[in-house]
Amino acid sequence: MKLFARKHDPAADIEDIRRAGKLPAHIAIIMDGNGRWAEKRGLPRNAGHARGSENFDRIATVCSDMGIRYLTVYAFSTENWKRDKAEVDGIFDLFRKYLKKSCDEMVERNVKLRIFGDTSPFPEDIIALIDRAAELSEQTTGMQVNVCINYGGRDELVHAARSLARDAAEGRLSPDAVDAAMLESRLYSAGVPDPDLLIRTGGDMRVSNFLLWQIAYSEFYVTDTLWPSFTKEELCHAILSFAGRDRRFGGYGKSRSGRK
Repeated sequence: MKLFARKHDPAADIEDIRRAGKLPAHIAIIMDGNGRWAEKRGLPRNAGHARGSENFDRIATVCSDMGIRYLTVYAFSTENWKRDKAEVDGIFDLFRKYLKKSCDEMVERNVKLRIFGDTSPFPEDIIALIDRAAELSEQTTGMQVNVCINYGGRDELVHAARSLARDAAEGRLSPDAVDAAMLESRLYSAGVPDPDLLIRTGGDMRVSNFLLWQIAYSEFYVTDTLWPSFTKEELCHAILSFAGRDRRFGGYGKSRSGRK
């Protein structure tokens, strides 16, 4: 079997990748460029966020259909509160709409949903929707979608460290017993495997405080395409790129070339 033989149709190669066991189990996406997409078209920034939200739903469906087990997206960072109030309010209105739609459809679509981030500043109605989505997720067995909102990688690590410190201070945990697995168990992503592939749209070459612990060995794919314009075809290109890489995890590659 020859992988990537049909370059004119990247979507057609996905089945080959699946059969070869090279499909990423977990894809993470920094969905960047909504505001720039809108500004280029003379539209308010929230129009870009609305279009980006629609595209997220499309791409999530494609990932589920492909057999991706986990999809984690960066929707709103702890730093995004610095933006104009109208833009922030618009993003949370979209989040509210997404949660309502998810609660109505997730069992039928067999999708799980988790929220990564500090939910304490959220309005009560959004917290109630998050709790409802968690309950419904217990009835589903398909792809798990993790939405990072009011999330920051450093904040997540501080949150985990405080949890461990409290247990140590109260005598429930010896500091010497703390190891990587224990810290991972206190992260928002506890129980979720690390991303195999991290996709960033919008062209910026940085991780922007996203999943700092979890992406230690993730493969990166960066595209200049702005998130609302990111298509199924480009997703397939990202997966093709991932499938063709030699993941060494600090050891030798398949060719044992000795590169470090």
